[in-house]
Amino acid sequence: MNRRGPGLLGTVARTAVVAGTASAVSGRVQQRQQQRWGAQEEAAAQQQAVQQQTPPAQAAPPAPPADDIIDRLERLAELKKQGILTDAEFEAQKAKVLAD
Repeated sequence: MNRRGPGLLGTVARTAVVAGTASAVSGRVQQRQQQRWGAQEEAAAQQQAVQQQTPPAQAAPPAPPADDIIDRLERLAELKKQGILTDAEFEAQKAKVLAD
């Protein structure tokens, strides 16, 4: 009897090997994906924990009291009167104090 191929038993065996290999590869791919997703979830959880521990950004410092502004303007006027500041320097410093 001349056979041309592996026969029924050989075909079944080859199919089983291919199916087993495909199953093993699929299992490993799925395992790697689960590890990646787990790592991503863990990283996200750590980032969220860090954000919860980080204090919120501080608000801008409160505006100086009016008395402080008046004191600073009076000091500038005194410096101008003494000749330490020119008119242009006085105006620039006054604008700066009023902008604060």
